[in-house]
Amino acid sequence: MITAIVLISTAVDHIPETASMLAEVDGVSEVYSVTGDHDLIALVRVSAHEQLATVISDKMSKVPGVVATTTHIAFKAYSKHDLEAAFDIGLED
Repeated sequence: MITAIVLISTAVDHIPETASMLAEVDGVSEVYSVTGDHDLIALVRVSAHEQLATVISDKMSKVPGVVATTTHIAFKAYSKHDLEAAFDIGLED
């Protein structure tokens, strides 16, 4: 699984609507409204690098309200949540 973190600048008066439309794009797993230099951050999860162009360039960038995107591709996940899931064998208490 390939994960990309997409920083998104939007038209300020359309942030909620743009976020909702981005969340509906196939390949987008989550969209967050954030503070800072960007308005939204989206997590894109796909099975092949080639799909990133389709999801980000062909779909996300064309959502009304999206002004600009900056994409970061993740090399490795270190979150506690991911580690717990990796070692969960389905035993119940």
